[in-house]
Amino acid sequence: MALIHLTTFITAPVERVFDLTRSINLHRISNAHTGEKAIAGITNGLINEGETVTWQAKHLFKLRSFTSKITTMRRPDFFVDEMMQGDFKSFKHEHHFKSVENGTIMIDKVEFETPYAVAGKLFNKLYLTNYMKELLVKRNSVIKEYSETQKWRAIMN
Repeated sequence: MALIHLTTFITAPVERVFDLTRSINLHRISNAHTGEKAIAGITNGLINEGETVTWQAKHLFKLRSFTSKITTMRRPDFFVDEMMQGDFKSFKHEHHFKSVENGTIMIDKVEFETPYAVAGKLFNKLYLTNYMKELLVKRNSVIKEYSETQKWRAIMN
């Protein structure tokens, strides 16, 4: 199983960062380079506990679909999304938020496993884990940009 752990400091209130992180609209913006779009479930606005979203995007030269469900949520501290359907054998993303004096610490913990036994593990090690980490870093930079500027107003209104 592959594990990615990222910590991002954002100079903005924890509630704003939490809500922007679960925004379908901002997710689409942060992954525009893949042509990602929400095609089923919650396709606009903020996703909540028990709700699902199906994303479609081009990754690794192929159009792929990925359905995730928010399985746990405690606003504004954390939420968890887990793959219900997709190319992974398993995929779990924990989003943690900690309010600090001058902003928010956002922590991502992602665990995923690919099919194909040894070949899948080798692919994870040589390529996929870094690819996934780069996607998360890009996404977090967009969340940071929107949270720290007035851009968040266009997403949350």
